Amino acid sequence: MEPGSPRPKTRKGAGSTPSVPLQASRGHVLQRGRKLYEGKWKILYETQDAGLLIQRFKDAPMVGPIPPRAKLPRRGAMKNQISAALFALLQKNGISSHFVEVVGERDMLVRRLEMIRLEVVLRNIAAGSLAKRLGMEVGTPLPAPVLEFFYKSDALGDPLLNEDHVRTLGLATSEDLKAIRETTLRANGILLPFFAEREILLADFKVEFGRHKGAFLLGDDLTPDGCRFWDRTTRESLGKDRGRRSPAREAAAYHEIFRRVCA
Repeated sequence: MEPGSPRPKTRKGAGSTPSVPLQASRGHVLQRGRKLYEGKWKILYETQDAGLLIQRFKDAPMVGPIPPRAKLPRRGAMKNQISAALFALLQKNGISSHFVEVVGERDMLVRRLEMIRLEVVLRNIAAGSLAKRLGMEVGTPLPAPVLEFFYKSDALGDPLLNEDHVRTLGLATSEDLKAIRETTLRANGILLPFFAEREILLADFKVEFGRHKGAFLLGDDLTPDGCRFWDRTTRESLGKDRGRRSPAREAAAYHEIFRRVCA
């Protein structure tokens, strides 16, 4: 969301039961139906439109069958608004995604995708697993963005893949990989100045892709739980590393990135 642009508005009407109607601005009422999928940070619900889903963000991650006790109040709502703002920014600049609109405090309407089982990570600064694997000092600026692919497989621990691995596993074609690389680099070129204006360093971020009626779209979400944000001056983490700190500091960091992105 660029300076001066309207903040995505939450539309009231999303209740706690799957049958509550959601009023979309496109002029028709959507029913949140059967739970289609539940992951670590979000739940996908069907609607009466086979091509549209409700994506609901959680306040706490699911770890195994039982969620942890600690919750960050309004985390799901903030994730919803942050992701909506960033998808809207990318779409304004020509990068299509599954995002349609915000329809509830923690809910967004999204296009149903046939997902590619890859997590795509773009790195601008050495941190996390890249720094460990290559023996680099955390915080070292990379001479050019580094793109990495991880196989979405809990059983295998989401291993790092190269493009030959991706093709061998039949996860994506050479044409798909070219589109993924070009789109992710374009997104990086849009996000870097956006965050720089807000005194944030974008160390790295994760994206996923899928197909909707033949179109190749950006999917999943863009939130502090999948991005490594640092304050430009202090290098304090405002993103995914902050969870290793106290709950109070984690909450403060999450509210700060929300304020800078959505204010």
